[in-house]
Amino acid sequence: MTDTQHQNTSTQSLGRLQHVSYALNNGVGELILNRAEVHNAFDEVMISEMIAVLGYFAEHKDCKLLVLKANGKNFSAGADLNWMRKQAKMDFEQNLNDAKALAKLMQDLDTFPKPTIALVQGAAFGGALGLICASDIAIATERASFCLSEVKLGLIPAVISPYVARAMGNRASRRYMLTAERFDAQTALKLNIIHEINDDLAAAAQPIITALLANSPQGMAWVKTLLARLEDGVIDQDTIDYTSERIARIRVSDEGQEGLNAFFEKRQPNWHTPTDTQGAL
Repeated sequence: MTDTQHQNTSTQSLGRLQHVSYALNNGVGELILNRAEVHNAFDEVMISEMIAVLGYFAEHKDCKLLVLKANGKNFSAGADLNWMRKQAKMDFEQNLNDAKALAKLMQDLDTFPKPTIALVQGAAFGGALGLICASDIAIATERASFCLSEVKLGLIPAVISPYVARAMGNRASRRYMLTAERFDAQTALKLNIIHEINDDLAAAAQPIITALLANSPQGMAWVKTLLARLEDGVIDQDTIDYTSERIARIRVSDEGQEGLNAFFEKRQPNWHTPTDTQGAL
């Protein structure tokens, strides 16, 4: 890693991390689930550390996009068993606070101000599906498998449900949340959970990374807020006024002016910095 790399080391910004690692290379931030010995299962420590890394990269001026990936054979097997044992002994208020931490993680990823790419191998169960669906782009290997298994334990996929249902739709959500059946990468592709299947995740991500790095950082951030505003699908006068204001506002912004002038002057805009993205992952 040519810019910065931190793995289980003390840093001024984040301190010592136990269950995740992170790196920054050529504008590409990486958030890496790093509990391969337990299939990258979630617990309160991992959730807290992921929130911290997301916050770090959201503010880091050299980070242009984020890749979420995992070490080991599996992306994530969902909730850690020891964490689940703790939850079983918690009272309502403790469980509520615990759930709100996971909800913050999902929201922080969903509203991350830069493009996000999830690279998925092996099992992606429970909360892992929330991470995938909260990411902007997702690529999985052919043998990746997915499951919303909560009802088998007498629970529900509550915190992740807004993101999963948005991706696969309410009708498909009813089937897979009720049956808790496993489904494969081809099914995940049809359900819009992932965008592409490729056994070489890094190679598949490279052209996407290259395309994203060439785009306006402000433009991509505004696209994400625009789409979030339009999620309800309503097209009324408020929608028309909002979208008109957005395009007018970005045209007169510094970055909008730079992009338009660069186009007419047949030059690269000032945010475009040629980089060797082949070493980014």
